[in-house]
Amino acid sequence: MAAGALTPEGSIMQTPSHSASLTLTALGVFAALSLGTAHADEHVCRGALGPVAVDNLRVPDGSRCTLDGTRIEGNLKVEEGATLMARSIRVAGNIQAEGARQVSVSGRSTVGGNVQIKQGGGASIRRADVGGDIQLDDNARALDVLDNRVGGNIQVFQNRGAAEIAGNGVGGNLQCKENRPAPRGGGNRVDGNREDQCRRL
Repeated sequence: MAAGALTPEGSIMQTPSHSASLTLTALGVFAALSLGTAHADEHVCRGALGPVAVDNLRVPDGSRCTLDGTRIEGNLKVEEGATLMARSIRVAGNIQAEGARQVSVSGRSTVGGNVQIKQGGGASIRRADVGGDIQLDDNARALDVLDNRVGGNIQVFQNRGAAEIAGNGVGGNLQCKENRPAPRGGGNRVDGNREDQCRRL
């Protein structure tokens, strides 16, 4: 019905104005933008961070990041060719590294999820408390997994650098296979099974 048309009762019915339509459209766009920015922020580390809190943290390609007492509410990601040196950190989610040059986590750090280090150089996980798994897969340099408390499994597969696995408390299984040379170590307390190359560790 056109604006100003008579209704059957004889009164005039007004249609929504053009300005009202624009207002509704603007509100819809604002709501969409608000939803789009509701995700957790990502902090990029090139250099050093101390005892600050961030949502998610990323170490970009080829960069070096040193963390001391940093708290990460989400995940920590280490990209290709990057180096992470982390001490006394708290990560609510996962530490994920693919193609990283070196990853070191020490000093009673805590990780709520998994530590996953794949297709990179070397790694050292020492005196950390990991709620999920430690997974080291297809890395080329030396690997140390020492004196950690692990709620899930320790899985060390197809690595080409020497691996030492010792003094860990493992809530799940200790699993090692197709590593050259075979991992060495001992003194691990394993609630589940010790398998393949780690059956005597």
